[in-house]
Amino acid sequence: MKTDIILAGVGGQGILSIAASLGAAALNENYYLKQAETHGMSQRGGAVVSHLRIADHPIYSDLIPTGQADLILSVEPMESLRYLPYLSPQGSLVTNTAGFVNISNYPDLENTFDELSKKINIIRIDADQIAKETGNPKASNMVMLGAASPFIAIHEEIIIKGIETIFKAKGEKIVEMNVEAFKAGRAFSLNKC
Repeated sequence: MKTDIILAGVGGQGILSIAASLGAAALNENYYLKQAETHGMSQRGGAVVSHLRIADHPIYSDLIPTGQADLILSVEPMESLRYLPYLSPQGSLVTNTAGFVNISNYPDLENTFDELSKKINIIRIDADQIAKETGNPKASNMVMLGAASPFIAIHEEIIIKGIETIFKAKGEKIVEMNVEAFKAGRAFSLNKC
């Protein structure tokens, strides 16, 4: 088993919480894990990317080579396009459709993703809206993790345990809200597959 994941977004969207939850899930299963992060100008909405490699055998590099990622999980749609060269031909892209609009000429990406969907497997999800519907607007990152979970070689319950591990210090209510957001994202994705 091996899963190479590019996590992309901008500062403040919870990329590192996604990476930590998946990392905890992998370690709970005694998998090998390598992770490399670039934070950019995270406090100002700058690019954030994390390379996450999970396997049942030793991993020697923490960076994913171009064209080798099994999954790009992007919390921001423009950032998903930046990292497309990393995606393998058999890989999947799971992207939020709600953009982090921090420039005046932010493009309409609908046609771009329509064209891309003819070539690669894409799940497009309005994670911000689904997070609001679950009662936790700050949990769009967990919605995204849920939407990506069918493409990750770790069982759903193990990922949920990883979420519980990461958020338990914030209290049971926060854990429950994040797990609910995860389940909502997963249901959306499974409905589209």
